[in-house]
Amino acid sequence: MDIILLTAIVAALFFVIGAAEPFAARLRLPFSVILAALGILIGAGSAFFLRTELTDALNPVAEAILGLPIRSNVFLYVLLPTLLFQATLGMNLRRMLDDWVPILVLAVVAVVVATVSVGYALYWASALPLMACLLIGAIVSTTDPSAVVSIFRSISAPQRLARIIEGESLLNDAAAIALFGLFMGFVMLGVPDPRLGDALARFPLVMAGGALTGWVAARVAVWVMAIFERFQLAQISVSVALPYLAYIGAEQIVGASGVIAVVAAGLTLNLTGPARLPPQAWGELRYVWDLLAHWAGAFIFILAALLVPRILEGTRLGDVLLIAVVTLAAIAARVVILFGLLPLLSALRLSPVVERPYRVAILWGGLRGAVTLALALAVTESQAIPVEIKRLVAILATGFTLFTLIGQGTTLRWVIRRLGLDTLSPIDQALSNQVIAVALQTVREDVARTTETYELTREIVRSEAKRFGERLDEAVKAAEENAEILDRDRITLGLIALAGAERDTILARMRERTIASRLSEKLLSNADQLIEATRAGGRTGYQRAARRSVGYGRGFRAAVRLHDRVGISPPLARMTADRFETLLAQRLILRDLDGFIDGRIRRIHGRRVAELLQELLERRRDAVDTALEGLRLQYPGYAEELERRFIRRTALRLEEREYAAMHEDGLIGDELHSALMEDIAELRAAAEARPKLDLAMRRAELVQQVPVFADLDDRSLRRLSRALRTRYADEGEVILRRDEPARSVFFIASGAVEAETAGQATLLGRGEMFGQLAILMRRPRRTEVRAIAPSTLLVLDETRFRRLLARSPNLREAVRESAAKRGIPPEALLESSAVA
Repeated sequence: MDIILLTAIVAALFFVIGAAEPFAARLRLPFSVILAALGILIGAGSAFFLRTELTDALNPVAEAILGLPIRSNVFLYVLLPTLLFQATLGMNLRRMLDDWVPILVLAVVAVVVATVSVGYALYWASALPLMACLLIGAIVSTTDPSAVVSIFRSISAPQRLARIIEGESLLNDAAAIALFGLFMGFVMLGVPDPRLGDALARFPLVMAGGALTGWVAARVAVWVMAIFERFQLAQISVSVALPYLAYIGAEQIVGASGVIAVVAAGLTLNLTGPARLPPQAWGELRYVWDLLAHWAGAFIFILAALLVPRILEGTRLGDVLLIAVVTLAAIAARVVILFGLLPLLSALRLSPVVERPYRVAILWGGLRGAVTLALALAVTESQAIPVEIKRLVAILATGFTLFTLIGQGTTLRWVIRRLGLDTLSPIDQALSNQVIAVALQTVREDVARTTETYELTREIVRSEAKRFGERLDEAVKAAEENAEILDRDRITLGLIALAGAERDTILARMRERTIASRLSEKLLSNADQLIEATRAGGRTGYQRAARRSVGYGRGFRAAVRLHDRVGISPPLARMTADRFETLLAQRLILRDLDGFIDGRIRRIHGRRVAELLQELLERRRDAVDTALEGLRLQYPGYAEELERRFIRRTALRLEEREYAAMHEDGLIGDELHSALMEDIAELRAAAEARPKLDLAMRRAELVQQVPVFADLDDRSLRRLSRALRTRYADEGEVILRRDEPARSVFFIASGAVEAETAGQATLLGRGEMFGQLAILMRRPRRTEVRAIAPSTLLVLDETRFRRLLARSPNLREAVRESAAKRGIPPEALLESSAVA
């Protein structure tokens, strides 16, 4: 083919892709539907002009279009890895981990169910061998729910639901392609009908090998990208190479699934990249991949659609009946998952409740597209597969894809409208009216100041002010019509807005680089959880999510036990350092939200709601301060070092801004500015490096953490170590309750507790003790003690405590001091003179 003509065709396809997106938006149809329609029209038009006798002028162009080198290898090795890799980079993995059960069910389980359902339905309805039928089932089981996700976002559907559908889309493609490769191998080898269990048994091994290959490749790539810290283009270039090397390495070297390798590489980069790369570099990398994926997806659709007229040219009546069988079996499998298994998971609290209208929308929005057509093309190109099987695979896959795109894709918005999902709830409508009224009021004030500043013509100002005033009156009237909205709903809307402002503040801090990039995803995830929990549970949901944001997760508690019982410290050290930084960042961000409540919430929802939100915000600050104080007690000096580094990062940001302003004003040249930026980059790298947190603690050292034992000799220390028992308390665990009989004394080897007596709370940290006063005064406990951090406690029974008290001056002095703090005279503690 002439290279000039080929270049012209590719350029024309880029133009078509560019025009298709606004055209789809205007027609309110999915982008993929418009691309497929354009591709089919181009392919059919080319065939028509090549065969017609009306004109021969367009024959060279038609021949060039029909002769394009459209091969499955281009799809599978070039375009498909781009799509999958970008999808993983755009996912909020921390939030998706909260919903991993429904995502895996909708992806992996649904793919297997659809493959088996379609495969056996075809096996009973046709003369095809079972492996060929299962191959077709794997091809059509992959879904492209991008259309329903985009519509869900436009109608303000729950973010959690959209995220589940996105996760399903990614893992669905990976699982389906892995199954496709498995059954493709059986068909090519001519294996008649192996047992399905044996075939599926190889499926986990194929996926595990691909996952390991992708993880290793991504770790190496991140290491290389960190070396190229000051070279953004080099980092982006390494990221572009990563998915292709992972795909080829898994397929050709390891013999595993290349698609799974690409997904694993993308997930690994998503988790580790933000912590190792500067925010600007990570943002540029994401932008490049968004553009590449947009082009890749569009080219897959339009190139595959070019082949549709030729594929369907020899369709027979029996083929149409088989397409109907495939369609019904695929829909039935989807119904089983959405209306059978998903509600069961919700009942078991393994999945959020998905309302029936949303499940219907998901069912009808399960379009097939680029991946299905690419896999079908790979089958038709294989020389080892019988001709009749290739013909049926191509026709069935293409026919089913056209049904979903034309039948479902063009009616999806109508279905959603019929389900009532496109209308705002009364609360959202009330909020919309109030927001518009407040915004217009603010605009009027700003316009008034602008006209005064520029001394505009009075008549023009008067006429425009009248016109704008009419809009403002209409907005105020609409807002007043919703005055019946309950205060409870106003609080919910205010909390949603407050959580959104918190998210915006986090993003601003990220851009300023005043908070470490490694914490940004965690903080953004917390903000998203606040929004979703408030939408679902109102004020209670907000408070519950706020408590979780400062709590200790299961991973942290497992790290505590690993450290204390096995002596493995790195996981706990890393998590503790992360917690320190997260709490410090949360404290700073929460301080920034007062202005939002006064400037926005008060104007939209009134003074009462604003005061209540201010109270809830203050409680969050207190919870953060309490958690941070617990860590300060546990590891004194570490928080101060983190604060120093925060100040250094802030100073570097201000310094960088001054240099940028001087450079823009021409006061310094490019060479000097580049040198200054390199110096700041080195200083910032040092400021963002976290100080080491040493948690090493062996069993023999626990006793030495308590200062009151310092006057004991080695023999007494050894005896005491044998007498003491160790207790581990999680954060929030009640260690001592009121009115319990006093039998033991507790010494804090690590951690922090809060002791509450008569409404007064006292914080105790490493080296301090509690429980001794109740023993010495021979009365039930009047204090409740609760751990505010994972704590290691040394417990001594009453008898041994009294013996130790008699021979340890340090312990007697500590007891006297603790009694004095509570206003208890020493003579009230013991009938003996050991303390008094």
